[in-house]
Amino acid sequence: MILTDKRILEEIDKGTIKIEPYNRADLGSNSYDVHLGKTLALYVDDVLDAKKHNKIEYFDIPDEGFVLEPHKFYLGVTLEYTETHAHVPFLEGKSSTGRLGIDIHATAGKGDVGFCGNWTLEISCKQPVRVYHGMPIGQLIYFPVDGEIEIKYNQKSNAKYSGQPNKPVESMMWKNKF
Repeated sequence: MILTDKRILEEIDKGTIKIEPYNRADLGSNSYDVHLGKTLALYVDDVLDAKKHNKIEYFDIPDEGFVLEPHKFYLGVTLEYTETHAHVPFLEGKSSTGRLGIDIHATAGKGDVGFCGNWTLEISCKQPVRVYHGMPIGQLIYFPVDGEIEIKYNQKSNAKYSGQPNKPVESMMWKNKF
């Protein structure tokens, strides 16, 4: 079951869903459109190591846009800061984004109850495409949970991505024990 527009509005009023900035025009019948933030990032090294803290370099999207190149992996961020305290949020691409050949996440489309922050986007593209700060990039959909939650994500001591800033966040795989 997915929350409808009316249910999303009810949850925003109750404070269990928070979206900043919020624009009523971005609320669809069962989703909320999110936009590309100003900052992108690329990994510094050509070869990434799952046991190592792989550094990234940030850069801002200029007003005239930025051309994403195929075979490069970009980290982006949503313009919107969100909090979800009673539902499971999913970030999906918009059909208009997909029709430009842009993928906004590799595998990390699901958030957890208690996620608070801007969403890091895992961006790749099929052919060169110019993107702009503030363009619609994805949509959030919300699923109710069944059962009581023992510990919300933002309350876990090992929550690596809690409170994400308005800049992309690199992989924290290196913090796992393996």
